[in-house]
Amino acid sequence: MQLTVVGLNHQTAPLSIREKLAFAAANLPDAVSNLARSEAAEEAVILSTCNRTELYCVGESEKIINWLAKYHNLPVEEIRPYLYTLDNNETVRHAFRVACGLDSMVLGEPQILGQIKDAVRVAQEQESSAPTDQRQHTILTESINTHLNALFQKTFAVAKEVRTDTAVGENSVSMASASVKMAEQIFPSISDLNVLFIGAGEMIELVATYFAAKNPKLITVANRTHQRAQELCDKLSVNAEACLLNELPDILHDYDVVVSSTASQLPLVGKGMVERALKKRHNMPVFLLDLAVPRDIEAEVGELEDAYLYTVDDMMDIVQSGKDARKKAAAAAESMVEEKVSEFIRQQKNRQSVPLIRALRDEGERARRQVLENAMKQLAKGVSAEDVLERLSIQLTNKLLHSPTRTLNKAGSDNSELIDAVAQIYHLDQHD
Repeated sequence: MQLTVVGLNHQTAPLSIREKLAFAAANLPDAVSNLARSEAAEEAVILSTCNRTELYCVGESEKIINWLAKYHNLPVEEIRPYLYTLDNNETVRHAFRVACGLDSMVLGEPQILGQIKDAVRVAQEQESSAPTDQRQHTILTESINTHLNALFQKTFAVAKEVRTDTAVGENSVSMASASVKMAEQIFPSISDLNVLFIGAGEMIELVATYFAAKNPKLITVANRTHQRAQELCDKLSVNAEACLLNELPDILHDYDVVVSSTASQLPLVGKGMVERALKKRHNMPVFLLDLAVPRDIEAEVGELEDAYLYTVDDMMDIVQSGKDARKKAAAAAESMVEEKVSEFIRQQKNRQSVPLIRALRDEGERARRQVLENAMKQLAKGVSAEDVLERLSIQLTNKLLHSPTRTLNKAGSDNSELIDAVAQIYHLDQHD
């Protein structure tokens, strides 16, 4: 059995296929338990997001593919063209790259690391709720505490180091995230601000989600219909309230950040409206972001001293700059990943040799004790110390060299690898 990944992602499969092979959060614990107890895998962690489904296992890839098809009631032939399978070293490399955001649709995005941690946690919870049947318990314990546990603990450490030492996740690569970054350049903390969203469409919802994650003091959604505005407020899970567009002149002065994106053919926020709002704010600055085409906010607003107006073109420049910066940082991140893959593989190989080293030392200790006991008996009989030491050295040498000598004799001169290994172990190349 070997370390294996079977999966598909946004690069290998369309949404219509990804949604068929996704695991709902409610079903994930049962799926992990089912896979870990099957003949397909001895260990299993399942990662399922909107952009990827991946089964990290100790097992055989073909059996895992068959299990995946059977679990989702799909023919193997239907899903096979969209799957990738990776073994051993490639599995390690893939896990590291995914956790660092190097394999994401948005390069460097940080959410995937949390999603991997959640997947591992689900697997761990299956261990704690495992049946008392010893065979099943053993399988589930191994799935958490051996190969995959070592892989993911190293994965988390690598992801943290890459994000700390490179800029792969620092620059904004979407208008939503860039909006928050721009506001943070003007105001010390989003949590102290009142934020107004004009419109309740898809773009506003996305930007509002990013701002809501910063826990602003108040979010208000102004929309043509109150119901749609309230629906968006309910989604944000923060202090949010809805209002109508015709209320804008009366409330604009209360807000530090204004983000607008509607389908209006005429501006909704004029220079005069903003001038009056700034006077009521005693010239406290306001950040205005107009993501609409045509514009929702008159261009002349940008001429006002304390009004910081940005358009969709401004944000696209920031986003492109962020993408370029992340691509440069990704090269450094990829180099780090390669170093960490080699380091992890060396560590695992060293760990695999520990039982052999322990057994070798135990055998040497057994031989030492045996010849020592014989020597003590000879001394008790009155044999001289010189003779006893001579015999002890001969016996110990014979015992320690008996197994390698016999193995070499059986192998003959054809087994060059064995001959080279013994020569290296005993430094025989130094005695030509």
